[in-house]
Amino acid sequence: MEINVSQEKGTLPVSVIQLKGDLDASSYLALVDTAQKLYNAGVRHLLLDLSDLDFISSAGLASLHIITKMFRGERADPEDGWGTYREFGRERESGFQKNVKLLKPSTEVDQVLETVGFKQFFEVYKDLDEAVQSFE
Repeated sequence: MEINVSQEKGTLPVSVIQLKGDLDASSYLALVDTAQKLYNAGVRHLLLDLSDLDFISSAGLASLHIITKMFRGERADPEDGWGTYREFGRERESGFQKNVKLLKPSTEVDQVLETVGFKQFFEVYKDLDEAVQSFE
């Protein structure tokens, strides 16, 4: 999987992580590590661009939850993938996340997000400018 980071300026500064390829057991830790470095550098608003993501596995879904917890200031262990994934199911009813949002998931990835209920938890945007401006 290829990971690229860029910065966008809206009302607030937003970091964008663009993913290309497959987000699975062999790549999810690289995504978590990238997000952790951004968070440690002071980034508090993150947009995950999924437009070039071909596939997302359960490990990839767990990484989204780990990143969400991180950006809420909570501790999450990347090595506890399944535990994190199960915990996510209990948190779905808490509403949309304020600090992590998704951009343009591919059709295949969008179907997975819908099936597992992640679209009840993440705001999903089709337009970069709209997504960036949505952070308050």
